[in-house]
This record gives sequence, structure tokens and C-alpha cells, in this order.
Amino acid sequence: MEYWVLEEGTLSAMAKHWKTGHPIPDELVAKIRESKNFRAASNMLRQVQFATTDLALHDASYQATAGGAMAVYRKVAETCSVRPPLETDAFLCAFSHIFAGGYAAGYFSYKWAEVLSADGFAAFEEGGLDNARSVEGLGRLYADTVLGLGGSKPAAEVYELFRGRAPTATALLRHNGLLPTSKAIASKL
Repeated sequence: MEYWVLEEGTLSAMAKHWKTGHPIPDELVAKIRESKNFRAASNMLRQVQFATTDLALHDASYQATAGGAMAVYRKVAETCSVRPPLETDAFLCAFSHIFAGGYAAGYFSYKWAEVLSADGFAAFEEGGLDNARSVEGLGRLYADTVLGLGGSKPAAEVYELFRGRAPTATALLRHNGLLPTSKAIASKL
């Protein structure tokens, strides 16, 4: 639902001054949209590092790593962190999600849920957010597939019934400002 909130139709229906009823100014909307993507790449990389660490700690080939869990954490950081962890970094001691939170080798689901959310919303974008008939039809299809079928079929199959294809990360990257826009490309020409 987070993608709907910054759309013109949603904002114009709900973001009004409490006294005057005037709509939210375009300049403020632009600032909100820009701030949403502040440090998006850093935040995404952090989640990838956490997920990769979780998977590595549960992978037999890593379990024999000399130095134990902290060595695995540092080895993963070499591949998906801008800077290596400090020598005093004890992050794993507090990473309760994977040790006490029931995520064992499943932390990647955070990022995967973001991929599905963005890609699912992209279906509505492609159909035209200002096209009520399209939005209604896609909403019905979503209700009948993703919500209606639930666990009666494999999740990937259910999603493909809704989307007509497997999910991609393109919409997530685009919504986080991590893909070049036509403006950015044009400025380099």
C-alpha cells in the first residue's frame, strides 16, 4: 500500500490542510518523494548483507569457516559492504532475527517482500493509475489470485497468475531511484 500513498489521486483525496482544505503543495510532495529515496542504495545493500550473512551462516560450506560466525560475517561484508566492519563490531550478537526470531536462513524474505510489493504495484502503474476500470480489474485479479488463493498453490504460481510472469526487481529499483531515469540518461547525451 505504500506505493499508493505518493500517487496524485491518493494524495489529492487525503492530503489537505486541516483548516483551509487546500491540497498539499506540489513542492512538499516533491520533497516527500525525494526523501523517500534518501540513502536507498545504502539501505538496500545493508539488507542484502544481512540476508547473505543469514544464508551463509546456515550453509554447510561456511560452517567450517575458521573463526566461526564472526569470520563468516566479515567474509560476507567483503562482498556486499562499502566498508569492512570495525574490529569491535559485534552486530551478530544482536542479530536476534536470525538467532531468536525464527528467521533461520529466511531473512532474505524482507527484501523479497519488497520486490513482490513493488512489482505488484507496477501492474497497476502499467494499467494506468488514473484508469479506474483498469485499477478495478487489477484489484479484482489481485483479490482473486494473491489474496484468494493464499496457500492453496505454490506462492510463485499464485503470483504469476496475478502478474502474468515471474516477479522482477526492476520496479523496486525504479521506485528507490536506483535506475536511470529518462532525464538522467538525457543529461549524459
